[in-house]
Amino acid sequence: MASSITFTLLFFFLFSALTSHLSTAKTTVPFPKALVLRVTKDTTTRQYITQITQRTPPVQAKVVLDVGGEFLWVDCEKGYKSSTKKPVPCGSPQCALSLSGACTIIDNDPSDVGICSVMPNNPISSVGTSGDLFQDILYVQSTNGFNSGKQVSVPNLLFSCAPNSLLEGLSKGSVGIAGLGRNKVALPSLLASAFSFPRKFGVCLSPNSNGVVFFGKEPYVLLPGIDVSDPKSLTYTPLIQNPRSLVTSFEGNPSAEYFIGVKSIKVGGNPLKFNATLLTFDNEGGHGGTKISTVDPFTTLETSIYKALVNAFVKALGPKVPRVKAVAPFGACFDAKHIGSTRVGPAVPQIDLVLRNDKLWSIFGDNSMVSVGNDVLCLGFVDGGPLNFVDWGIKFTPTAVVIGGQQIENNFLLFDLGASRLGFSSSLLFRQTTCSNFNFNSSAY
Repeated sequence: MASSITFTLLFFFLFSALTSHLSTAKTTVPFPKALVLRVTKDTTTRQYITQITQRTPPVQAKVVLDVGGEFLWVDCEKGYKSSTKKPVPCGSPQCALSLSGACTIIDNDPSDVGICSVMPNNPISSVGTSGDLFQDILYVQSTNGFNSGKQVSVPNLLFSCAPNSLLEGLSKGSVGIAGLGRNKVALPSLLASAFSFPRKFGVCLSPNSNGVVFFGKEPYVLLPGIDVSDPKSLTYTPLIQNPRSLVTSFEGNPSAEYFIGVKSIKVGGNPLKFNATLLTFDNEGGHGGTKISTVDPFTTLETSIYKALVNAFVKALGPKVPRVKAVAPFGACFDAKHIGSTRVGPAVPQIDLVLRNDKLWSIFGDNSMVSVGNDVLCLGFVDGGPLNFVDWGIKFTPTAVVIGGQQIENNFLLFDLGASRLGFSSSLLFRQTTCSNFNFNSSAY
C-alpha cells in the first residue's frame, strides 16, 4: 500500500514538473523586437527581390520589393493552396484598414456581405486591377539587430490575391509585390501591429549581393559591428504626405509612397537652374515633388531638371573627360579612362539634393555613375519626360524627382512612420561597410 502511494506521489510530482516546464518554456520564447528580410538584386531586370514564406503548409515565394507599395499581393491563380487562407468580409475592421471602396459579391446573393476588394498594382508595367483581400499565415525571420534568428509566424496577415496577368514585367519566378508603403495594410504597419514594435523599418540595398530590410526596434548592425541605425550617423528629414495617390488605388486615397521635400539640386556645389515649383505638389493630381522608389532602377527626373543636371555635370567634370556615345537609357556617358577613383567610387562632381530643412543628401560617384563596359561610365540618371500628359506616345513622369535604386544602393534609409521622418546615411563606403554586410549566417537565438 505504501509503495502504491509512493508511486502515485512520484508520478504526480513528475507530471507536475513536466507540465510546469512546458508551460514555462512556452512563455519564455522571446517575443521578437525586430524582423529581417534578405534582399537580392535581379541583374537582368534590376529589381530587388525578397523571399517570403506563406500558407499552410508553408510555401516559399519570390516577390519584388516595392518601398511605396500599398500591400503584399501575390498571384493566386496558379497553385495557391492553403488551409489557413480566408477572405476578408466587406464592412470588417480589416477591410476598413485597407480604405477599400468596393466589394466582390458572389452569385448576386443578397445575403452575402461580400469580400473586401482592393486594387493591386504592378509598378513595373504600370498596370492595376481589382483583387480580393485575404488573410493567411506569414513566416518572417527574427533578429536581434546583429544577426538573424528563428522564424516567427504572423497569423492572419492581410494580402491581396491578383490574377496571373499582373505579373508581367516582374523578374523571372516572382509571384507578386511586397509593398512597404506608409498605409495601414502594408507590411511595416501590419508587422508592427502583430508584434507591438515601432512602426519603422530600415532599407539597405546591395548592388551585387544580399541586401537587407529591417522591421522594428533598433539597433540595425552591419559587419564589422557598425550600427547604421545610430541616430548620430543619420541625417533626418520629414516624410511628406502626397494627398493624392498616383497609382490605381480608389479615388481620393492619399499616396502610400514616401515623398521628401527637396527644394533644390546642386552639382559641384552650384545650384541647378530650373522651375522650382516642379518640386512641390500641384493642387489637382498630386503631380510634382520627390519620392523614393525601389522599382525604378535609376533616378528619374522631369525633362527640364534632367537637362539642367546633365549640362551642369558635364561643365563641372571639365573638358579633360571626353563624352562618348550615350548608351540607353542614359543620356550622358564618358570615357572612363580619364576618370580617377576614390573610396566612394569614380572621382566625379558631387550631386546634392538640398532638402527643406537645409540638410543635404549627397550622391557620390559610386551612386551617380554606372559602368556599361568598354571603359564607359554613364551618369546614372534618366530623363522621365514632362510632368504631365502631353500626347499619346510621349513618356511623362507624374513625379519630378524619383530617387531610384542605383542612388540608394549602399546607403542606409530608416523610414520612421511613427515620427513621419526619413533618416539617411549617404554612402556607407565612407564607413568601410556595405549593405551586403548583415550577418545572415549566424542564428541570434
